[in-house]
Amino acid sequence: MNRIDESRPFIPLNIAVLTVSDTRSLEEDKSGATLAERITTAGHHLADRKIVKDDIPAIRAVVQGWIADKGVDVVITTGGTGFTGRDVTPEALEPLFEKRMDGFSEVFHRISYDKIGTSTIQSRATGGVAGATYIFALPGSTGACKDAWDGILKGQLDYRHMPCNFVEIMPRLDEHLKRGKLREA
Repeated sequence: MNRIDESRPFIPLNIAVLTVSDTRSLEEDKSGATLAERITTAGHHLADRKIVKDDIPAIRAVVQGWIADKGVDVVITTGGTGFTGRDVTPEALEPLFEKRMDGFSEVFHRISYDKIGTSTIQSRATGGVAGATYIFALPGSTGACKDAWDGILKGQLDYRHMPCNFVEIMPRLDEHLKRGKLREA
C-alpha cells in the first residue's frame, strides 16, 4: 500500500503552525509544540509559529499572510474546530480555499475514530489549498495533532511517499492562476 521510495530525495517543506486559542500562550501551547517538533524531526523547516485568539479576522489575517509568503508551503492550524461559540477556525479558513480537500477530513475522522470512537464527530477538521499553499485545520488536542501528522501529513508531505504525495503536485497547484494571467495578457 503506502511506502517510502528511498531512491527519491527528501524535499524539506516550509511549514507554518498557528494555534487558535483564547487561553494559551506560546509556553503553554502543547499542540503547537507537538506539531513543531514533528515537523522538524521529519526534516521540514518550521517557517513560523504563532498564536491568535478565536477570532475570524485575526485567524484569517495570519493565514492570508502565510499564503502570500512564497517561503511558506504548508499551514497547519490547531484549535477552534469544535462546536462552541468561540470555535471559528473552519469559518475563517474555508472561504480562503480555492480547492477543498474533503478526503483530509474523512481520513482524519477514520484515524480518530479508531482512537476515540464516536467523539471524533465533535471535530470539524478541514483542509484545502489556497494560493498554492496547503492548509490544514486540526483540533486543539495534542492527540488529534499527533493523529493527523503521523497518520496523514507526515506521509503526504514527503516526496518519497508512494504511490503519490502532495509534494509532487505542488508545482501545479497554481496552474489555474497562471492560465488566468496568460489570458489577460
